[in-house]
Amino acid sequence: MSALAVMLIAMGIADVTRRLTDRSWVPPAVAPAVVVGCAVLAGLWHAGDIVLLQIAAAASVVWGVLCARAERTGERELTPLVVFGTAVGLLILLSGWGSDVAGLVARWSTWAALPGGGVTPDRVLMVIGVVLLQMVTGNQLVRLVLGSVDAVKPAGEPQASDRLKGGRLLGPMERLLILGLGLAGQLAAATAVVAAKSIIRFPEINAQKVRENGQIGIDDITEYFLVGSFASWIVALGGLVLAQ
Repeated sequence: MSALAVMLIAMGIADVTRRLTDRSWVPPAVAPAVVVGCAVLAGLWHAGDIVLLQIAAAASVVWGVLCARAERTGERELTPLVVFGTAVGLLILLSGWGSDVAGLVARWSTWAALPGGGVTPDRVLMVIGVVLLQMVTGNQLVRLVLGSVDAVKPAGEPQASDRLKGGRLLGPMERLLILGLGLAGQLAAATAVVAAKSIIRFPEINAQKVRENGQIGIDDITEYFLVGSFASWIVALGGLVLAQ
């Protein structure tokens, strides 16, 4: 599933770029460039690879454009989620057309003698893609799920997230920790992360009952926390399945 790994890498880097620049044309230009760069480094130039990489590049560009629009308007926007899910499913379904990762990536993974033994170049590429998925792209997926239940409002309006500080930073950290524990064979320990987050956040959520929340009520904050947390955990576990 090398093409899927390339798509995740392209989306991840393009989403990070979107956070670093106000120029709307840059992320859609970065995504296909990353796909080409990964293809060169991983030696993915067979006929089947080219077809799959074209799907990956197109999905990455459309994903970035639709996510930017959804974030700007704050409307219930399911199209980016459909694009993401369809692209992932299609690349998995057609993965037999792809070739094994070769080129510089394969030579580096052999030279580096990665821990764990028997780590294939294909898995190296997928792990890179999955790690990037947990960062800004993961936050975007969670935001889209929240938007689908009207838990996110247009930019500039009061947000439930304003009452739960650090969510955009804690989310990636939490997902990376779950992913790391899972890859280390300690998935049971990840339940401690889930429990700790719930315990730590509960007093903060409960305290909102005695505060003036403006247009944001306690029900909005609770819904935001529960839906956002479950969506975030699903992203982390989904990435773990791909990396395995």
